[in-house]
Amino acid sequence: MNNKMIRYILYKLIGVEGIMLLIPMAVAILYGESSYLSFLIVAAVLIALSLTLGAKKPENPVIYAKEGFFIVGLTWVIWSVFGALPFVISGAIPNFIDAFFETVSGFTTTGSTILAEIETLPKGILFWRSFTHWIGGMGVLVFVLAIIPLADKRSMYLMRAEVPGPTVGKLVPRTMGTAKILYAIYIGLTFLQVILLMFGGLSLYDALVHAFGTAGTGGFSVYNASIAAYNSAYVDGVITIFMILFGVNFNLFYLMIAKKFAQAFKNTELWTYLGIIASSILIITINIYHLYGTVTASFRHASFQVASIITTTGYATADFATWPYLSQMILLLLMVLGACAGSTGGGIKIARVVLMVKSIRRELKRLVHPRSVNVVRMDGKTVEEETIQGVHTYLLFYMVILFVSILLVSFNSLDVSTTISSVISCLNNIGPGLGEITGPTGNFSTLSFFSKIVLSLDMLIGRLEIFPILLLAMPSLWKKK
Repeated sequence: MNNKMIRYILYKLIGVEGIMLLIPMAVAILYGESSYLSFLIVAAVLIALSLTLGAKKPENPVIYAKEGFFIVGLTWVIWSVFGALPFVISGAIPNFIDAFFETVSGFTTTGSTILAEIETLPKGILFWRSFTHWIGGMGVLVFVLAIIPLADKRSMYLMRAEVPGPTVGKLVPRTMGTAKILYAIYIGLTFLQVILLMFGGLSLYDALVHAFGTAGTGGFSVYNASIAAYNSAYVDGVITIFMILFGVNFNLFYLMIAKKFAQAFKNTELWTYLGIIASSILIITINIYHLYGTVTASFRHASFQVASIITTTGYATADFATWPYLSQMILLLLMVLGACAGSTGGGIKIARVVLMVKSIRRELKRLVHPRSVNVVRMDGKTVEEETIQGVHTYLLFYMVILFVSILLVSFNSLDVSTTISSVISCLNNIGPGLGEITGPTGNFSTLSFFSKIVLSLDMLIGRLEIFPILLLAMPSLWKKK
């Protein structure tokens, strides 16, 4: 393993995080808050470490899949550790475990929180809290690749280890070019949402932090009541639309920009995703009609919560823990499904579900016609057996991690609904669970430190598609050869 190149990249990465911390520091200074010191201290340390220890690039810059998984897994842990320090130093979240949980929740775009009172916190701290969503949404490494050429010869290994979904490919020949295109689309959509939210009466600050949460499909708000605090159908509508957009594979946006509309709109995953959203909204609208009295209000709340849950954003305009069980079960299923591959959303991903259904159908045909040759096709192309096997392996690991995590969190002696939905929400990077304690109007503050550590690992495992974090625990990965 190329240890020198790994250290070089890690030092560069913490330097980038240090620079990122200067942005919330500027916000704190703008609002006259003393919390700017907490950002300044951490930023100065990280930038100094990066400039001194990461100054010289190794003679051998080549990295492979092994290094890629290692760098991605370790980077997310390191960024979360340092990212938690401003919360601790400022006193906003004095306990490091709680601060680490909040920061992991931010970077992984989960949106679960230990904070019972949000509105009294400094604006600089709340800005950083939401900004972590935006940074982590597209991916820490993708962001860095967009601005610094680290090891372009094989830097696609970094993207493959970080970008969610069963497959990752280049949009253009160079990885740095691909990262720039992805971030250009990401920034463009974020900017458009900020403008539209400001048209709805939000201040620039409020529009930015909620656009960060939507773009990263994270869900941190600056209000205890989340988006419900605005009580605005316009704001709900804008955020609903953009949550759905950010749950779409970004490769499709690139195809549309390149005017390859036919190729973009024949995407099976896209239509499955939109079909699930439409059918879920319809059923829930009918199911909750008696609670709101009008079709308009029922549709408004149903569409917002469906978009929020399937894209794993986690914003809320209603306490869906009080909805009928049918609606809650639909939302629970959407938690597991998640958004499209190559989006900022979490969950298993629609692409994997589609491939699993097609794979099951193929096996049923083989039982009836043993000698027939059956292949799995998606979007008119034959899917390689390696990809299908990768989906099976992922789902197997997913189920094992899910059951083990539920067992570990059950030591907290919470009710069944809270325990199961809390694990599902963290592993799928959603945010709120279904129980009264960790539901849309609750938080994770009462959980034990042990449960918070387990759920923090679940958030990292879920965001990085399991393997980068699990491979860190393999002794063979740490060997030089």
